[in-house]
Amino acid sequence: MTEPSDAAVFRLGYVPGVTPGKWVRLWSERRPEVPLELVAATTDEAVDLVRAGAVDAAVVRLPIDRTGLHAIPLYTETTVALVPKDHVLTAVEEATVADLADEIVLRPQDDTLPWPADRPGRAAAYTPETTAEAVELVGAGVGLLVVPQSLARLHHRRDLTYRPLTDAPGSGVALTWPDAENSELMEEFIGIVRGRSATSSRTPRREATPARAPARRSVARRRPGRGGTHRR
Repeated sequence: MTEPSDAAVFRLGYVPGVTPGKWVRLWSERRPEVPLELVAATTDEAVDLVRAGAVDAAVVRLPIDRTGLHAIPLYTETTVALVPKDHVLTAVEEATVADLADEIVLRPQDDTLPWPADRPGRAAAYTPETTAEAVELVGAGVGLLVVPQSLARLHHRRDLTYRPLTDAPGSGVALTWPDAENSELMEEFIGIVRGRSATSSRTPRREATPARAPARRSVARRRPGRGGTHRR
């Protein structure tokens, strides 16, 4: 396991919608001497940054090409349909994929949902480049958007709402990092995202300065008191 340098910095890539705040807080408590820098990116960009060594690790949405990478699943998000507030879908609390069959479903180029190419819904004539652009089109009434729930919350607007799709595949979120010997800092971050306590045996600990051994106390021989018995 490699040791961090005195000027070490841990760089973490993350995709929109992911909230790494809790991990950053725990990191600052456990390794206050090592800054943690956040780098926002799409999943494809984050994977490229990990492979190039520009970031130490990244929190991404699955699926990804795992060649040369470690990846551990963290959680799965609910998939939702983002629609205008006056859309017919808002008449129900939950929807199904079949409910989208006659709808125009926007598919931005940065879409990473694990859906097949022939997923339900009619394709729009125009393909937005980003999720943010697609959200603008939803607001304009062009179509609806299928996204992980965290992205629907991230792009919250007063004129839009969303409904969970009960039978749609979930959106997996994973931590990925290079398939090589882990540094001490990498092991520390893995422990944080997996919920290990600071005292866990699998969480690396920095060497502490050895404490001085207590001074040895001399033990005086006990002398018999005046009332003791003496041999002659």
